[in-house]
Amino acid sequence: MDNLSYLSNADSAYIDSLYQSYKENPQSVDFGWQKFFEGFDFGLQSDADGSVPQPVISGATPDHVLKEINVLNMIDGFRTRGHLFTKTNPVRERRKYYPGKELETFGLSDADLDTVFNAGVEIGLGPAKLRDIYQLLNETYCESIGVEYKYMRNPLKFKWFEERIELSRNKPQFDIEKKKRILQKLNQAVVFESFLGTKFLGQKRFSLEGAEALIPALDSVIEKGAELGIEEFTIGMAHRGRLNVLTNIMGKTYKDVFSEFEGKYNKDLPFGGDVKYHLGFSTDVETSSNKKVHLSLCPNPSHLETVAAVVEGITRSKIDMKYGRDYNRIAPIVIHGDASVAGQGLVYEVLQMSKLDAYKTGGTIHLVINNQIGFTTNYKDARSSTYCTDIAKVTLSPVFHVNGDDVEALVYAINMAVEYRQRFHNDVFIDILCYRRYGHNESDEPRFTQPLLYKKIEKHPNPREIYVDKLKAQGAVDANLAKQMDKEFRELLQERLNESKEDPGAPENPTYSGAWSDLRISTAKDLVNSPDTSVDEKTFVQIANKITTLPSDKKFLSKVDRLFSDRKKMIENKSFDWAMGELMAYGTLVNEGRRVRISGQDVERGTFSHRHAVIRVEESEEQYTPLHHVREGQGPFEIYNSHLSEYGVLGFEYGYAMANPYSLTIWEAQFGDFANGAQIVIDQYISSAETKWQRGNGLVMLLPHGYEGQGPEHSSARIERFLELCAEDNMQIVYCSTPAQLFHALRRQLKRDFRKPLVNFSPKSLLRNPKCVSSLDDFTKGKFREVIDDVNVTAKDVKRVAICSGKIYYDLLEEQEKNNRKDVALVRLEQIYPTPFEQLNAIREKYKNAEFYWVQEEPENNGPWPFICRVFRKSNFDFEVISRRASSSPATGFAKQHVAEQNEIISKVFNLEGDKITDSKKAKTK
Repeated sequence: MDNLSYLSNADSAYIDSLYQSYKENPQSVDFGWQKFFEGFDFGLQSDADGSVPQPVISGATPDHVLKEINVLNMIDGFRTRGHLFTKTNPVRERRKYYPGKELETFGLSDADLDTVFNAGVEIGLGPAKLRDIYQLLNETYCESIGVEYKYMRNPLKFKWFEERIELSRNKPQFDIEKKKRILQKLNQAVVFESFLGTKFLGQKRFSLEGAEALIPALDSVIEKGAELGIEEFTIGMAHRGRLNVLTNIMGKTYKDVFSEFEGKYNKDLPFGGDVKYHLGFSTDVETSSNKKVHLSLCPNPSHLETVAAVVEGITRSKIDMKYGRDYNRIAPIVIHGDASVAGQGLVYEVLQMSKLDAYKTGGTIHLVINNQIGFTTNYKDARSSTYCTDIAKVTLSPVFHVNGDDVEALVYAINMAVEYRQRFHNDVFIDILCYRRYGHNESDEPRFTQPLLYKKIEKHPNPREIYVDKLKAQGAVDANLAKQMDKEFRELLQERLNESKEDPGAPENPTYSGAWSDLRISTAKDLVNSPDTSVDEKTFVQIANKITTLPSDKKFLSKVDRLFSDRKKMIENKSFDWAMGELMAYGTLVNEGRRVRISGQDVERGTFSHRHAVIRVEESEEQYTPLHHVREGQGPFEIYNSHLSEYGVLGFEYGYAMANPYSLTIWEAQFGDFANGAQIVIDQYISSAETKWQRGNGLVMLLPHGYEGQGPEHSSARIERFLELCAEDNMQIVYCSTPAQLFHALRRQLKRDFRKPLVNFSPKSLLRNPKCVSSLDDFTKGKFREVIDDVNVTAKDVKRVAICSGKIYYDLLEEQEKNNRKDVALVRLEQIYPTPFEQLNAIREKYKNAEFYWVQEEPENNGPWPFICRVFRKSNFDFEVISRRASSSPATGFAKQHVAEQNEIISKVFNLEGDKITDSKKAKTK
């Protein structure tokens, strides 16, 4: 709409040509002409035979008719571009945009101001003077609120917005009680920050100052949401303003926050903790209409937008588990910063989830605290888009741009946003244009990089002062009300500060509550001795038959029929491959009423065409999922192909597992190497959340791993990176070598009264290796074995013990069997962490006359060896390593080189004499 054209001397031929274009495509002509052709009769008359001739237009078009078109175009121009001319920036002059909003832009002039135009009907005025039409449009679209919605393509949504904002002129009409409530919450926000700044001078708090209107806005969205049926909000935000939200919205006590500033902690708890502006909190609040609403503020690290994916996962988990897929009863709120919403790729990944069946949550309310600056970076250097919220256009989400100094406008906008969310179940953005009164933190000096801006901010009144002046001018409140509020609230804060100083204890933070209340923190012993996860043989076989039987009334690809026929034979032969072992884990769990959820890239079929959990009917779009047909009343089985995202999807699934510890929640990487795209979630949540935030999680990661000569990006899931994060029994790292081991590892996730993340390094070539199978007894009489001894050798004959994990075992086994080598024992370490030292010591004692080697196919500086070398240095093991040489790249891309390297490893393991490493060459790990 920037390139607008308007008419002055149109004639009938021109209008005829426009009409022909309009009939072919109404969108091909200006909005005004669309309305003209909708509402004006060109004299079409039916012939006697009922046919409709082309319109006949005679004579020149009257000038007034053309100006009617111009007025309609002006209306559309304001609706489309009015947001560019708003008064929304409290501390900066707006940039100038061309064309503007002047009458001349639309082919009109001051001489037309008192002319009556029928176009006024379009905005609810009826026939009206141009002066009145222009005034309504200017007040609606160019004051404290700018609205972007015309790109949404849905006429119903256009009408929804236009009816609400044009009838009210986009201005709130709050009663006196609502105004007092707004003032009270604004006062709390302002005074709380001021109090912290004076009592804890120099301490970081990442204050909300400059954006205090956020607090009454959040308060109002909870009130409005409750009226519209929302029973719960899941909130995610970074550190700026978090303490204010925790206290003045969530209800965390001021005393507890002051104790955290005092640095108090509970020395009896086995947690490292985190800084106060990263912590989460949950509570129930009661609205003014006596409705109870549950609020959860998710813990979040300084990786600003990471929490957005987690919030969506938590919300979806509760929608599935608690609210029966009713999106009206719970809503996510994500609070962004302007620099991060424009600069962080995760925002895009999460937005692309919003309408996908696997991840949708019924629409997210996005609030952007637009400080107009990053750490020290000016907004002009922080993005290429006009607005920081322009990413909203990807999902056709509407955006409100609001002046952060106009608290009533913000409350009005956010109320409309939650109405929109409840009506259309789409995302909606509120861009709060405000400022940051201090630097990135309170000890930072912002004038180093923005001297002019901060000179202006220094003199700028806070939002409470502005609102009090406004209320006084309206005569809405007594002049002393604000002072009284200030005085009473400061006295309350001082009382709570005094209490915190007198109380020697640290704030209580219950580790597990709600859905987690029946679970506990694990002990070290729990993690190295697995529980019984076997399944009764009769039940196992019944489930196996169910999931390998295809409906006879549907036609499938011949390859699918063969695949399922082969799976049937496994039941007869009592020998199961990897895919069956995995599917049976899911089948037995849903049979027990548990939920199983899997997502990731191409997981339905499986990247390596092994899983086939969802199959397609030939020559149709119909799908069939065998695991939906285990039994009547079974637990849900859900498996979803994700969009091409690791960071966003892993964060989502972590959140899903966080909210529902009784679901087996799995994320699978297309290749294990690709998990590095989600490293922030792994570092900040999966490996450390229990230590930092006392939050357990049972998420499972399946990471295909193995050296098959496929090159650097399709070989290594970087086992070493996960192991270097391991400490304090924070997660489980397994590299299973049999289908039954995977079966038991997955089942034990839900068979214990605690939860730990599980990272499983999955095979590729082993999916079809005839040696990689498990017997029926392995499933029905076994459990997960942390260490698997070699049953093919006798201890007294063994001269060397090769301890390994995963796929390389089968390469070694092939050599052992081919040459009947009874002097080399192959021992499998199935659980690398927590390391089962007791079981390994038993192996050491059994083969006490043998030498021990750690064998891996990864380079020496990768894989488990750096971890093994470190953790065994104080044990009785005198390990050496046989591996590829240290390398900066995980694997070679040349097939012949790969084979040569692999053969060299195998040769070294079995060459007891020629390759024996002398004591002088050993780099002992003791």
